[in-house]
Amino acid sequence: MRRFVLPSMLALAVVLAACDRDARPAGGFTNVPSASEAPPVAPGSPEATASPTPPAVPASPPPTAGAPSPRCVEGWVTPEPGTPDHERPLRVIRRTTGVRGELAVVDMRMFVGPESPPSDKGYLAQVRRWYVKLYAPADPAFQGRFLVEARGFGRGVVAVAPYDSAGFRSPDWIGFQWEVGARPERYPGLPGRWSGTPYDFVRGGAGLTIPGLPREVVGCLEGT
Repeated sequence: MRRFVLPSMLALAVVLAACDRDARPAGGFTNVPSASEAPPVAPGSPEATASPTPPAVPASPPPTAGAPSPRCVEGWVTPEPGTPDHERPLRVIRRTTGVRGELAVVDMRMFVGPESPPSDKGYLAQVRRWYVKLYAPADPAFQGRFLVEARGFGRGVVAVAPYDSAGFRSPDWIGFQWEVGARPERYPGLPGRWSGTPYDFVRGGAGLTIPGLPREVVGCLEGT
């Protein structure tokens, strides 16, 4: 899926599935609980025999701030654990994926920038985004990298990438465009199961001809 509902853009084509509100909207970028909770797969299938690789953790803590630049217009910061800006993206990821238990955050960056494509609507002019790399200690299969976006009308996961990928590169980052009746599926390297039409979030696809992030913020993921 790509994006929140945008009344002035894309003809309301795509809806986020995990809005940070009391009611969970239907459809959109959806997931079911992590692999340990998902329905069993057929014996002998690749999914049944594959063993998840334990997540690699950096030997030293990652940096906690990045200076503004043309490709990261307001710079980025790592929110302090326990603060609202740190807990909000984790809450969204939990609601989207259904993962339970502790989440070990390996890296988190928060940054602000324009919509993609740019919009003259005030509530779309500045979008708050989080990059989060994490895993579930109790479920080795649940490990990944997530992009969460927040606007005035809600928050949601917009893309997911394999844990062992790096930066903001194609085809690592996948968005899922909502389809009526789409069944959740597993995808290699991604935690859990996802429904909708997968597309390249970096380049655009599935009827979307715009990149997932504008050029003003793609640099905020450099070094991840």
